[in-house]
Amino acid sequence: MFLAKVRGTVVSTSKDERLVGFKLLIIQRIDIDENFVGIPEVAVDTVGAGNGAVVIVTKGSSARFAAARKDSPIDSTIVGIVDSTEVAR
Repeated sequence: MFLAKVRGTVVSTSKDERLVGFKLLIIQRIDIDENFVGIPEVAVDTVGAGNGAVVIVTKGSSARFAAARKDSPIDSTIVGIVDSTEVAR
């Protein structure tokens, strides 16, 4: 799992039938200071996150399991919305 920030939404009227009903969001990984890291990617939203939200993301088979669709083409799933973080320095 990792932290990411929601950067936008994806609208897709034509997609794999196993993705129908899922909200798709553009996310980008963040570091501990909330700086963007890496490239943006698309994730399935299972928790109702919105633009600008810091979220917890899981990938791979865990992402499919979290979305309750083990046979779907899902690689990233948002599984939590972060209220706050605390880091010892």
